[in-house]
Amino acid sequence: MPPSITAAPAATVAPAQRIPASAWVLLVVLASIWGTSFILMKKGLEVFSALELGAARVSIAALVMLPFGLRYVRRVERSRFKYLLLSGVVGTFIPAFLFAYAETKLASGLAGVLNALTVVFTLLVGAIFFRQRITPIRALGIGLGFVGTVVLMGLGGSGGSATPTGLGNAWYGLYIMLATMGYGISVNVIKHHLHGIPSLAVTSLLLLLIGGPALIFLFGFTDFPTKLAAVPGAWEALGYIALLAFMSTAVAMVLFNKLIQESTALFASSSTYLVPIVALGWGVLDGETINLLHCLGMMIILGGVFMVNRAK
Repeated sequence: MPPSITAAPAATVAPAQRIPASAWVLLVVLASIWGTSFILMKKGLEVFSALELGAARVSIAALVMLPFGLRYVRRVERSRFKYLLLSGVVGTFIPAFLFAYAETKLASGLAGVLNALTVVFTLLVGAIFFRQRITPIRALGIGLGFVGTVVLMGLGGSGGSATPTGLGNAWYGLYIMLATMGYGISVNVIKHHLHGIPSLAVTSLLLLLIGGPALIFLFGFTDFPTKLAAVPGAWEALGYIALLAFMSTAVAMVLFNKLIQESTALFASSSTYLVPIVALGWGVLDGETINLLHCLGMMIILGGVFMVNRAK
């Protein structure tokens, strides 16, 4: 789910802002891209470890956006770079590894549902650090979101292959919780500290800042080069990771930043309702099993997200 946004100044983003048709198109396109990212991670993990997948994802995305980053690097005030670095680390770099670790045990479709917690943490971080008001209805929505998460984690989330209690895989849901917490921090940091910067500049510059360390780690501290040269199917798996990096990290970040400029933060976060549908669809097509209790946990989470997103 969404890693970063650039918002217009607070005075121009009001609850009653009219949403243009182009924003709705962007919303559907983004949901399709992000919903597909979970099955792409699953395919990449068939050959590469979570560390290798995370580092490769960030590295490839940074290389794709490098020309744009070099173009904008002198056009943004130096004082903004600490916020770009913070957003890049907590909203892109760390989540890339956390989601990869989570999907070593969780079904890709259920990982897509847990990603909806981004909205909950966006509101919590906004309330704690940026004085955003939490109404009683939104507080209830936050509670429901966490209840649904506990339900899914208790089931294990491995599509039917979990232990009887599900506790063996439950902790892997915490990786996604931490990742969505990072997304919530990133959204608020960029909204409040990086407004007015073009979405392409925000995306390319934060990737420029984190891409070097990811590339060094990938080739200097993992078996990625060896696997690529010797393991059957490695290049095919790399193709899935490259598609993940290009579409879900580079392109989607730019589109999401554009979406928040054309609408509001809450409208942009509405993609969390559509992402699980796409993610679950891909998971079922790939043979993952979803039972009624899984569906109950999903409905609780999405109901909580709806309350958070719509309550005034």
